[in-house]
Amino acid sequence: MLIKRRHFLAAGTAAVAMGPFVSRAKAAEFSWKFGHGFPASHPLHIRALEAAERIKRDTGGKVDIAVFPNSQLGGDSDLLAQVRSGGIEFFSTGGLILSTLVPVASINGMGFAFKDYDAVWKAMDGDLGGYIRKGFEKVGLYAFDRIWDNGFRQITTRTKAITGPQDLANFKIRVPVSPVYVSLFKALGGAPTSINLGEVYTALQTGVVDGQENPLVVADTAKFYEVQKFCSVTNHVWDGSWIVTNGRAWRSLPEDLRQIVSRGFNEAGLTQRQDIAALNAALRDSLSQKGLAFNQTDPEPFRAALRKAGFYAEWKAKYGEEAWSVFEKSVGALT
Repeated sequence: MLIKRRHFLAAGTAAVAMGPFVSRAKAAEFSWKFGHGFPASHPLHIRALEAAERIKRDTGGKVDIAVFPNSQLGGDSDLLAQVRSGGIEFFSTGGLILSTLVPVASINGMGFAFKDYDAVWKAMDGDLGGYIRKGFEKVGLYAFDRIWDNGFRQITTRTKAITGPQDLANFKIRVPVSPVYVSLFKALGGAPTSINLGEVYTALQTGVVDGQENPLVVADTAKFYEVQKFCSVTNHVWDGSWIVTNGRAWRSLPEDLRQIVSRGFNEAGLTQRQDIAALNAALRDSLSQKGLAFNQTDPEPFRAALRKAGFYAEWKAKYGEEAWSVFEKSVGALT
């Protein structure tokens, strides 16, 4: 059963009050830590707690995973270093962050690559996801079969709706500190500025930038609707959260326990995807009530503009022929 949006905060608050999922009535053979940066109210944390509980039950208490939200064990860069060294056993974040270690992990972030969620899951549960997981193996990490959902990104603006690439000409837009995002909006004619998320509200309020792009859940929680008037549904980038584990720790598990842990995280991931879909649908309604005017866009003109600007050709050269071939086989021709 889907978690309703109004239950996220209550569930998350309870999780914080209880602390990470820990039950020590019987000493576990494998007591592991799972760190991530999402708030305790986020579907990723809630479903990770459920997976940990199921794994402990189904392994007869042999595997006990404590889940720590809100960067309690460190920021993303620190958590990535910890999971590589074995300081923690599990870590989850998006491919664009993990690409600092595994460059191909950001390939799903190519602009306008996915038309809809059907295209996303066909690719990420298929050949493209398999190819990216091999990249994790090469650096000593194991990634579970099912990537979890962070959602499609949309553009909010202060002065006008974005209906096509022509509306982004010289448009001052905030983007994350990421070469992929800067490159994308420059290719569309915009004037992207990388600003840390905590500073974006003020930048929008003071006119340092006129717009920003994020999943709807961020536009809601960061209250961007107070300083923005339009939300253009562009679905320009999709990103998910990989759950990765230290390779040495993973190999230390007997095969039967590995199967239980994999099943726990993979099945929880499928449920978390449903949570995000329901949350985004609810957020569109609530953000409309808070004053944001929504409009739907056609992705084809944006793709054509990116091709003309050489965006796809540039990133094809960076990822290499093999990776790009798998990518286009999964999402269709872009170059």
